[in-house]
Amino acid sequence: MNVLFCVFSGTGNTRKVAARFAEELRALGHTTSSYEIKKGAPMPELEGFDLLIFGYPVHAFNAPEIVTKFLKKFPKGSLPFYLLRSEGEPSKLNDAAGLAPKRILQKKGYSLAGEFTVVMPYNILFRHSDKMAVRMWQAAEKRIEHGARLVDALGGETKKVNLIRRAAAFCLRIEHPAMPVLGKTFHVNAKQCVGCGKCAAGCPTGNIRMEEGRPKFGGHCVGCMGCAFWCPADAVRISLLNPWRVNGPYPAEGDPASDEEICRYLRKMYTNYFHESEKL
Repeated sequence: MNVLFCVFSGTGNTRKVAARFAEELRALGHTTSSYEIKKGAPMPELEGFDLLIFGYPVHAFNAPEIVTKFLKKFPKGSLPFYLLRSEGEPSKLNDAAGLAPKRILQKKGYSLAGEFTVVMPYNILFRHSDKMAVRMWQAAEKRIEHGARLVDALGGETKKVNLIRRAAAFCLRIEHPAMPVLGKTFHVNAKQCVGCGKCAAGCPTGNIRMEEGRPKFGGHCVGCMGCAFWCPADAVRISLLNPWRVNGPYPAEGDPASDEEICRYLRKMYTNYFHESEKL
């Protein structure tokens, strides 16, 4: 099969997951191409592809608004598709993040083949330990390998979303209209900012521009947190969300967290997720 990955990634977690997934599919004899969802990018050409995989992170139990807007403009078709999501915690509440993409694509004629979810370290809320990050990636690789085998056979499962999960996602969808407003109040610590422009260059919505060597934030923020996460000087301040700011990449190699070293936050969920992944 010739597989097209359409991926949105703010801090790189989903991009990393999708790239690893594509690598596994190529090892199984398939060909893959990648398209990055970002503001201003032309729609991908679908001719010659047999399968679509849409990758994106979960934002407050929902698909990011940039993803749903992209899908609404996506051309009609009849190809099978999978959803590939990265999420910060192994909670079933995150399953609601597939509702809007599935509805939009199925109305356009595409057929859902399955959904895959992978837990990756937080880019907002709090910073996981390096050992937790390593164990997350090891679990992710297991799930990606398993997922690639399912895609190879065009198999897969879909997530069931009950009323409670739908209600939680509906309430937190306030993020979509709120982030463009809140994003305008992002700023940098002038004493720390080195004027490198990395935040502006990496912003997927083009929301940041450089003026006199300092970033200026506009009204198109989708809350991906890439600017704060990748700032080499940890200079970006994310307004009301600043107490939850996370800065700097996590390791993928090293000693993984033991069961006793799993974080206390949602410990049972993480423990079950790791054990389930390791059995695949």
